[in-house]
Amino acid sequence: MKIAVVMGSKSDLPKLESGIALIKEFGVEVAVRVLSAHRTPVELTKFLEDIKDDTDVIISAAGKAAHLPGVVAAQTVTPVVGLPIKSSTMDGLDSLLSMVQMPGGIPVATVTIDSGLNAALMALEIIGIKYPKIAEKLVDYRQKMADKVLADDASLEI
Repeated sequence: MKIAVVMGSKSDLPKLESGIALIKEFGVEVAVRVLSAHRTPVELTKFLEDIKDDTDVIISAAGKAAHLPGVVAAQTVTPVVGLPIKSSTMDGLDSLLSMVQMPGGIPVATVTIDSGLNAALMALEIIGIKYPKIAEKLVDYRQKMADKVLADDASLEI
């Protein structure tokens, strides 16, 4: 059981760190790479070939034109979760649209701008279909979130 994380630039890493930590917390192996759809296309293709037999989901993060998730999705049938990164132009809307406006036949599941945590959770949900232990951990994770909200509610003194 393995999730790969590919980002177009090392500057994207801070947006991915919480998600990478969560994946590891769930006991899932994670491979993390910086590879560019435009500057290192040969290396990207080789990486995708190398991981095709042992990777269940790929998280792909990119900013600006954000072609990386689409290029990754075009080269594999492994599910791809796109993470749009906010750039200096258009507050990440350009990145988001580049991912959600994929042509028919090459889907990229896309999460909220800058939300590495949601990208990790989506990837874990996808592999939870195949690995029941991960699905159980996700149920526990959500229960802990609910318990926190209920504790906060109970602590209100108005």
